[in-house]
Amino acid sequence: MCGAGLLFPIMSGFAKFLGADYSTLQISWARAFGHLVYMLIFFVPRFGLGMLRTRRFGTQLARSSMLFTSNVASFLAIVYIPLGKAAAITMMAPLLVLPLAWMVLGERASRTHMVALGVGFVGVLILIQPGSAVFQWAALLSLLSAACYAIYQVLTRLISAIDTPETSAIYSSVVGGFGMFLVLPFVWKTPEGARDIFFFCSLGVLGGTGHYFVARALAYAPANIVAPFQYMQLMGSVVVGYLFFGDFPDFLGWIGAAIIVGAGLYIGWSQRKPG
Repeated sequence: MCGAGLLFPIMSGFAKFLGADYSTLQISWARAFGHLVYMLIFFVPRFGLGMLRTRRFGTQLARSSMLFTSNVASFLAIVYIPLGKAAAITMMAPLLVLPLAWMVLGERASRTHMVALGVGFVGVLILIQPGSAVFQWAALLSLLSAACYAIYQVLTRLISAIDTPETSAIYSSVVGGFGMFLVLPFVWKTPEGARDIFFFCSLGVLGGTGHYFVARALAYAPANIVAPFQYMQLMGSVVVGYLFFGDFPDFLGWIGAAIIVGAGLYIGWSQRKPG
């Protein structure tokens, strides 16, 4: 999960660069289709075409739909707001996993854990600052991205006992990779220059590798234990945002992020089983 948290900020940085000149739908398609091609090249020689078989096709499509929606919302949000702020808001995903894992997986949550979830929402409100002059509507897209990604993680955990991580890694981008062909002709713009081509091609490799890491992590441990480790993504996003775009979180940004991360880490640590 930590490895995924290091790869995703770089992917988001490339997507933010592209977002200035290309449609978010085209960028999201490149992310999903590149993921599929990369995973097929990487896995089929090793595991054979049998890895494409799944016993829960509907669940896999639901996972893929949630991941694609999360990516579209995230890529659109970072066109308008800094990477660090967007990443901090999406860090609500591990907290949202808590009630979802209770409802879907039967991984029960205590009263104190639900309080921590509420504290995390306070951190989001500090970041978004609704009703103030600095409120940006795009921040709500990051919150939508977090909700969809939390559902994706729980469904990944649900399917991990049935399909292999390799199978799940392939199916996670089926909806975005193939479904977007229906609208791609209406939003397509041919990439200009070697840099843009490199960024487009890198999205699938970075995202595919990151989500394979997520699938492996969730195959080894409960979702509510592993999920908090993705907070590595927050620091990575701050670094990438500063190096690539000169963005740095303000004081309230750090306070809100600290509250969200603190709530998530409390949930993760409190559920650790004694060795």
